[in-house]
Amino acid sequence: QDQLAESGGGTVQPGGSLRLSCAGSGNSYHRNCVGWFRLAPGKEREGVAAIYTGINKIYYTNSVKGRFTISQDNAKNTVYLQMDSLKSEDTGMYHCAAAAVCPPWPSDGASWPVEGPGTQVTVSL
Repeated sequence: QDQLAESGGGTVQPGGSLRLSCAGSGNSYHRNCVGWFRLAPGKEREGVAAIYTGINKIYYTNSVKGRFTISQDNAKNTVYLQMDSLKSEDTGMYHCAAAAVCPPWPSDGASWPVEGPGTQVTVSL
């Protein structure tokens, strides 16, 4: 069984940085694509960034381009999300999710079959 676990969330001031980690364990069958998704109060869930290994593509939502970087370390079965120049609107619960058959991007991740419990990111003075 494939499982994902996020870590690295916390509270940071605007302009600060955080690095989120998504560690995979078990069967990696579903990891042809791995993405980061966030849910903020009063907002719809949105896809933030994703790596589509099968087609060698990386995607970002427009609001984080130039500020966030997604990367992976296959030896550690871990996908990272480096978040710089954080803004208050980046606040939310961040989940990583994976799929074997990758939905088109943008995606809100709801149909991705493997997802971690999430890590909270709060950007506030």
